[in-house]
Amino acid sequence: MRKRVWGSVVALAGFPAIAAVQLALVVVPVMLVLQILPGPAALRIGLPVCIATVGVMGYATRRALHLRRPEPVGIPVTRTDAPALWSLLDGAAAVAGTRPPDRLLIVADAAVKVIERTRLLGLAGGHRDLYLGLPLLQAWDTARLKAAVAHEIGHFSPRLGRLAPVAYRGRIAVGRVVPRIPRRNPAGPLLRAYARFYRGIDAPFSAAQELQADRIAAEYAGATAAAAVLRDLSALDGLLRVFHAEYLGPGWQAGHVPDDIFGGFLRVLAARAEEVAVLRSREPAPPSRWDTHPPRADRLAALASLPADPAPQAVIPLQPSGPPRTDVPETADAAAPAGSVAGGESTAVGSITAEAETVSGDGAWVAEPETDASPAAPELIPDLPGLGRALQTVAFPPQGRTAVGWDEFFGAARVVEMEREADAALTVLSRVADSPIGTAADVLDLAGDGRLRELAESVFPDLPPDETAARIGDLVTLLLALAALRSGAARWRHSWTGTAELVAPDGSHLNLGELAALAVDPATVAAVRERLADLGIDVSAGPATGAAHPRAEVVGGVVNLVVDGARTDVLVVDTGLFLVPGLPRSQNGSAKRRLAEFAAADIARRGAIAPESRFVAFADVAGATQVKRRSWDLRLRDGATLTVRTGLDSDALPGGWTAWDDAVAFLSRTR
Repeated sequence: MRKRVWGSVVALAGFPAIAAVQLALVVVPVMLVLQILPGPAALRIGLPVCIATVGVMGYATRRALHLRRPEPVGIPVTRTDAPALWSLLDGAAAVAGTRPPDRLLIVADAAVKVIERTRLLGLAGGHRDLYLGLPLLQAWDTARLKAAVAHEIGHFSPRLGRLAPVAYRGRIAVGRVVPRIPRRNPAGPLLRAYARFYRGIDAPFSAAQELQADRIAAEYAGATAAAAVLRDLSALDGLLRVFHAEYLGPGWQAGHVPDDIFGGFLRVLAARAEEVAVLRSREPAPPSRWDTHPPRADRLAALASLPADPAPQAVIPLQPSGPPRTDVPETADAAAPAGSVAGGESTAVGSITAEAETVSGDGAWVAEPETDASPAAPELIPDLPGLGRALQTVAFPPQGRTAVGWDEFFGAARVVEMEREADAALTVLSRVADSPIGTAADVLDLAGDGRLRELAESVFPDLPPDETAARIGDLVTLLLALAALRSGAARWRHSWTGTAELVAPDGSHLNLGELAALAVDPATVAAVRERLADLGIDVSAGPATGAAHPRAEVVGGVVNLVVDGARTDVLVVDTGLFLVPGLPRSQNGSAKRRLAEFAAADIARRGAIAPESRFVAFADVAGATQVKRRSWDLRLRDGATLTVRTGLDSDALPGGWTAWDDAVAFLSRTR
């Protein structure tokens, strides 16, 4: 094993050596050419030649090997703030035989990781930060947290050799550097080729080091907890992704923010136990090329071969945490779980129905009955709800969004979605009818005149009559629902587990589909109008003044492109491209940071993100053509053309090149 660690470290040291050799291959020919030139000519020609060759290669090599340090957003927690949690970290470091982290930050992701501020691609160490996800504190008991933290700190253990921490630091650094080398960087091809060689040399020791970290976790927290983390971490991360996509994203884009984001996740954690069980049973996605972890089955088998826990601890999967409360007010949301979050505080929602699991001697998973294990958060974090609110302010800055309760948050998101769908349908009807149609009252007028079906048949000439009637019924139902919401005669009642329901203000059932079916018949339109008036629904009600509209969502960004001959940074949003005048080359180091700040800005409300910036909507682009490998022409509908090409120092925010390529592919298609 010591031979492997030496091989890994020596291969890591080869990166600066390869960079030096690559630079020498440029310097030596230039020096030989300059020596054979006469003195005045050598001086006159030498400086431009050196800048064009040695300078460019040196700059490109420095950029290729520049280590970009991630800076996750979080709330620092000191030893005074949470002495019990820091005691847990100290214990993990003692078992691993290394120093504890220098700083602890609580972050919004379902993750735990240690990031060391290294130099020389990890050959020299530095300050260590441990990032611990608040969702883990909400969901896990102490045993799981101990296992997860011990595994991450165990990466820096010297058990496999004094140079083992160096090998791990280097592997992480190279994994961050190599995938981010710009495509057109002349120093990139050789460095990427050497990275493949390095990965082959390092892979055996990398796997051994991960298994060693698992053993350290088992020593500190027990093999049962260490194995449970392997199952639960991916499930918890998957549920968090569902929460962001299905619960948080729509209302956020509509211009609102929940008053307690992490309290909402706690509700989802309790309400979707069956999905958690499904996520736990799935095999994880294939690891990335630079992932250091062996297959999960191998890790579970290795843990199963360890001696049984000296004092087995029952571990409940994804146990929500928080102090019990009895002051939760009743609401009309009948589907919300008992003990749900209110007033911005997390609550105990009871253990999720699932079976605790342990590893048997042959590596099989054996179910154990659920027990009343205490959650970790109350004993480790004195005020977890307060920490969640503080983290929300930095991890989810509102940027002008309105803070509301979860019910209003969901309702606002659904209204925006309904209005978008209704606007599209009414635009088509207005074009066919050759007159503006903007409300339910206008559609009822068409139905009363017998023209609604005729217009629908002209819009859908190929549909059979029954499908056309169904389309008409869906549109009228949608418009009546919007009118009811705008009139205050209806509200959305959200369910954390099922489908939201449109109900009357008092929570009673509201059947607008039945009224919509009668509204399409000219003979019953008048009766429908009377019934709607009795319900307090104003069919002529339009969108409220200042109603929220969907905001431009940032997809990615690229810096230092050349647009119409000028250095330009491009921010790709879901509706178009923001073109921002680029910084001078002397300030190139600040370009990505500035664009990242623009990406976090409230661009939808401000309309511009920098002086002289320009927004090019996708709707204003007639087509796109790739002229060369990294050069494009964007043809605008007003007859102008934008020429875009990459430069030597072009670079991207995470996912930026993919966002740009997807945007160009979309603009190239017939739309």
